[in-house]
Amino acid sequence: MQAASRPGQLDDRLSFEERVYLLQVAREALDLGVSGETLPSLDLPSIPSRLIEPGATFVTLTKNQELRGCIGSLEATRSLAEDVRVHAVAAALEDYRFPPVQVDELSQISIEISRLTPPKLLKYQHPDELLTRIRPGLDGVVVKKGIRRATFLPQVWDKIPEVEVFLAMLCRKMGAASDCWRGKNVEISTYQVEKFYEKNLPHESD
Repeated sequence: MQAASRPGQLDDRLSFEERVYLLQVAREALDLGVSGETLPSLDLPSIPSRLIEPGATFVTLTKNQELRGCIGSLEATRSLAEDVRVHAVAAALEDYRFPPVQVDELSQISIEISRLTPPKLLKYQHPDELLTRIRPGLDGVVVKKGIRRATFLPQVWDKIPEVEVFLAMLCRKMGAASDCWRGKNVEISTYQVEKFYEKNLPHESD
């Protein structure tokens, strides 16, 4: 019997074997991409069937427990396995906040994968409702105004635990005023993630 999902997590959590596979393809893509090599095509017959289905992920790289790169997407536009590969390389080479990862850093890099639920638009009458509707530690949040948008994964709550500050920082990440979330024509969406790590992968019973 499948264990019940925890609050804020996907109902159809990946199996231990599926998590291992995704971490392996992320590591392979990271090593090849940083080395300037072309990624081989995925061997579709060897991939667990659920990982061929569309999925949206973020891949986060850390070095000495400090962020070294994070890239992802909010919408599922490719297979889950391919999405992880693409974002593993992008997190290493395309995150504008950091210089590209170098080959001699690879042994020090740890990989975290976040698999996202589709974002859901929050409906509210007054911005202050958001302070109680958004769940710290559980919800990823998207702020959107016009063509601009920005998101924080639920993991960011570890560093910014107050909802109002969280929203302010997210507005600033979008390039807007810190109180933009209180304005008109702003959309706030939330999503949840299933996250797993290269160095503390849960046991099969988890």
